[in-house]
Amino acid sequence: MNEKGLLLVISGPSGAGKGTICKLLREKKPELAYSVSVTTRAPRSGEVDGRDYFFKTLDQVKDMIFRGELLEHAEVYGNYYGTPKPYVMKLLDEGKDVLLEIDIQGALQIKKVFPSGVFVFVVPPSLEELSQRIHHRGTDSEEVIQRRLASATKELSFAHQYNYVVVNDQAEVAAQQVLTILEAERYRADRTCNAIDNILKLHRANRAAKVLIEE
Repeated sequence: MNEKGLLLVISGPSGAGKGTICKLLREKKPELAYSVSVTTRAPRSGEVDGRDYFFKTLDQVKDMIFRGELLEHAEVYGNYYGTPKPYVMKLLDEGKDVLLEIDIQGALQIKKVFPSGVFVFVVPPSLEELSQRIHHRGTDSEEVIQRRLASATKELSFAHQYNYVVVNDQAEVAAQQVLTILEAERYRADRTCNAIDNILKLHRANRAAKVLIEE
């Protein structure tokens, strides 16, 4: 029987670089499964159902919410997004580690229903660096940038609700730190109780066999 995989949840303020870290994690650990989200929005050019998203109707997603089939969900600009529980659980039961990059609201929803996950909060080395990164993108107006920075300041207060905090000064280093966390989690005592049980069962079986031989 395969050991269950670990659910690795990565989140943090916008501009902290969690997307870059997740990309590096998938490159460094190709066997790491990536959770595909459900959405009610229409597919964009080039997007494939089941690869980029699971595209559903509003009624389908509401039914999934009613049946408890989403680990988390949120409405964003009139469209619903969510993490499909059966899909994730199937991957974990197959022994695959699953990576989930998600916003803070979604991560904390998941922690309530799946506390055994590994929750990593990615932060920038400073708010000044965060400001530079967001400005460097060149995709937002100054007004939007200031809103993002104000939001990031508030979001940092959620860090204590995560298992780990990784400071993303250099993305390569930060990604390696996350991999180290994932490996360490695998050997936590509460995750290795089956190994202890097997050792004790083998010991009892060997003692019983020895008694039979001596008789």
